[in-house]
Amino acid sequence: MEIALADLQTYCGAAPNEAVVVIDVLRSFTTAAYLFHAGARALLLAATPDEARVLASRFPSAATVGAVPGGFPIDGFDFGNSPAALRNVCLTNRDVVLCTAGGVRGATIARHAALLLGGSLVCAVATARLLRRLDPSRVTLLVTGVYIDRDGDEDIACAEYLAAHLRGQTPDPAPFERRVRESTFGRRFGDPAHPHLPLADMELCAQADVFNFAMPIVHQDGIMMVVRG
Repeated sequence: MEIALADLQTYCGAAPNEAVVVIDVLRSFTTAAYLFHAGARALLLAATPDEARVLASRFPSAATVGAVPGGFPIDGFDFGNSPAALRNVCLTNRDVVLCTAGGVRGATIARHAALLLGGSLVCAVATARLLRRLDPSRVTLLVTGVYIDRDGDEDIACAEYLAAHLRGQTPDPAPFERRVRESTFGRRFGDPAHPHLPLADMELCAQADVFNFAMPIVHQDGIMMVVRG
């Protein structure tokens, strides 16, 4: 299995026979994992708040979750892009419209991949297990957190941890968890200057292998959605 690393600035789209893991640790695909933990059936991906509202009108029983670039919550949505806000929520058998910046953008760019997965530290080993079972010839780990003002090391750390497991290694997760906390964006969580980035979110995002499921991204009736797999 060939393993490659890319970011949103350099990636040009998936080859038809390629597997892609779109990694967004802070916070899209950590939030996604907690949505499934809360009982959600499927996560319908929307690239913009307007697209999310259109989807919500088509699926009136769906909850709305998301944030705009920088992590600010979207007016009128049920929840922000916050795993901590979802710990005690019941969404059993409900769909969720999920609108975020990095994670959804990455999924859109890689939408033609033969196998597409959402990835974060909380489900890294489960993701690696699925990939090793399916054994694609090439896997691209697409990190979404690299911006002009962000080093994206929270996602790079997750990608390197996942790559190690794909190679059959069993690394200590602690250094990778620490890199999430110490990344450029990670250091903003709990800072009073960024009240929309609670420390409680960081405490959840920087934990490896909390969940024993992967998150395939599929297409159904023209909608890109994340399912529990």
